[in-house]
Amino acid sequence: MTAKRPAATPTQLLDDEKVRITRWDFAPGAETGHHVHGMDYVVVPMTDLTLLLEEPEGSRTVTTPAGAAYRRDAGVEHNVINGGDAPMSFIEIEYK
Repeated sequence: MTAKRPAATPTQLLDDEKVRITRWDFAPGAETGHHVHGMDYVVVPMTDLTLLLEEPEGSRTVTTPAGAAYRRDAGVEHNVINGGDAPMSFIEIEYK
């Protein structure tokens, strides 16, 4: 049996008619839980990220340096896990 991972902590920074902005903070090993993105979104790493992504096709690890923003389309399906040994955080900006 696999041990349950701790939950990442979302903090809503803004939610208006155009965008939803959330800060995500992860202890080592923390996860978002499986989800499907309903909106296009941008991620801005606040720290260096070591992301373990559990996706329908399998798992993969992605590293992204602090400040290196990227975007994804609605429909992305995954569980995001801090695959590193240090706390990490990023800002997620969803377009409504």
